Amino acid sequence: MDQTGLATFLRRRREALQPADVGFPQGQRRRTPGLRREEVAVLCQMSTDYYSRLERGRGPQPSEQMLAAIARGLRFTLDERDHLFVLAGHNAPARATRDDHVNAGMMRILDRLQDTPAQVVTGIGETLVQTPLAVALLGDQTRFTGPARSIVHRWFTDPDERGGYAPEEHATHSRIYVAQLRTVASREGNGSRAAVLARQLRAESTEFAELWDAHEVGVTYTNRKRIIHPEVGPISLYCQTLVDPDQSQCLLVFTATPGTEDYDRLQLLSVIGSQRLAT
Repeated sequence: MDQTGLATFLRRRREALQPADVGFPQGQRRRTPGLRREEVAVLCQMSTDYYSRLERGRGPQPSEQMLAAIARGLRFTLDERDHLFVLAGHNAPARATRDDHVNAGMMRILDRLQDTPAQVVTGIGETLVQTPLAVALLGDQTRFTGPARSIVHRWFTDPDERGGYAPEEHATHSRIYVAQLRTVASREGNGSRAAVLARQLRAESTEFAELWDAHEVGVTYTNRKRIIHPEVGPISLYCQTLVDPDQSQCLLVFTATPGTEDYDRLQLLSVIGSQRLAT
């Protein structure tokens, strides 16, 4: 671990970022360039003390999970992320098998969507980052670990996952999830994470196994999504998708037409979500 090099790299990248680059208000005039350490800690979801020690060259060796959080929080490119890992004494993640780093450009878009439900997901349905309104709408989907990180895995193994959708739509969702997973597994190969997930689900879920053996491909969602929210009731939203082909990730953005009941419910949900954050 190159503590001095790591500290210098983190400090320079922090100083190069402005509040507007990460969706923060500019606020009062700043005496020093870039973000404050406490702001970076918030972005990276870690304590200010932990991040400060790293930047001062006094911290312990960060885990790969911590490094991934720092790379995402500081809006690193893939090359910058790899350099960060090497400075911290780890091998750079293999790009062909690790797709949990969010493209810096996509993060900049997400920063400007804080009043909109939006989230970045991988090809196998792992939610990497969400806006506050996406959490209010869909729940915190980033909290899961292991195979449960994938919504496909949760859909077929956790009955609670289906509570947000009308029962008459469950069969359609199942078909789409299986078809999408098959597409990713076919593209990335038999040793890919998608293929491993498919084999695991085939052993755990009879429903998944039957759908997988049907070999359906090309089954996709329309751009409308109907969600049953426990507090505001059913809400029908448009779901627009921005694809990052290099990372096999998608940015999902949910919107409603102004003046409709769905729009009013989304506005109400925004208020409810803000109140939760304040408590």
